[in-house]
Amino acid sequence: MKIIPAIDIIDGKCVRLTQGDYGQKKVYDQSPLEVAQDLHRRGFKYLHMVDLDGAKSSAPKNLYTLNQVALDTNLKIDFGGGIKSEDSLIQAFRSGANQVNIGSLAVRNPILVKFWVMKFGADKIILGADVKDNKLAVHGWQEETDVDILEFINDYSDDGAVNFVCTDISKDGMMQGSSIELYDRILDNFPKINLIASGGVSSIRELKQLQDLGVHGAIVGKAIYEGLIDLDELMREFGDQQ
Repeated sequence: MKIIPAIDIIDGKCVRLTQGDYGQKKVYDQSPLEVAQDLHRRGFKYLHMVDLDGAKSSAPKNLYTLNQVALDTNLKIDFGGGIKSEDSLIQAFRSGANQVNIGSLAVRNPILVKFWVMKFGADKIILGADVKDNKLAVHGWQEETDVDILEFINDYSDDGAVNFVCTDISKDGMMQGSSIELYDRILDNFPKINLIASGGVSSIRELKQLQDLGVHGAIVGKAIYEGLIDLDELMREFGDQQ
């Protein structure tokens, strides 16, 4: 299972939100580049970078930071936030993203996003599914839809998509445990997809549960910043599986 540390960015700074609420924002002292450099030095290989400014607007706003991290580390970055056009998708790749996360647009314009999966390759696109009560939310989690998570995955997997990151909004930033039951249900229905778990991860023990469940990767954010998960212990436990 991949361990994927997360960096969320607002105004060029490292932040974490609680349940996707921009009003519950905590700004951390380290810059995104400093955090990424530290992860790289410790031996991590992957990074989940979210442009929260971009998520609230119509285009990415922190591509410069993405480019800095890509040039200064060997981290394999999946980048999301504000990808609404093919131009912004290409800009993210040119700025150093190995993969691009598509969230809101994947819900609102599946025809276009399925075309991108075909054009750029299923390995380059991650479909972001932000879930609240089994329904998807969009636009930085500010708007709820009536799209069911299982229907969403089924629709895209039928057209060749394989990478999905699923975030339970009710769990995100709470550090009270991730949605084991939700991920179990998804993998029971779609055992061949690469499912990345996100939201609520709070311990090494929980990460082992997710590994046993069969998830492809797990995103870890606030628990690292708040010191609930020690990075060196994380590497000892999962470093050989990255």
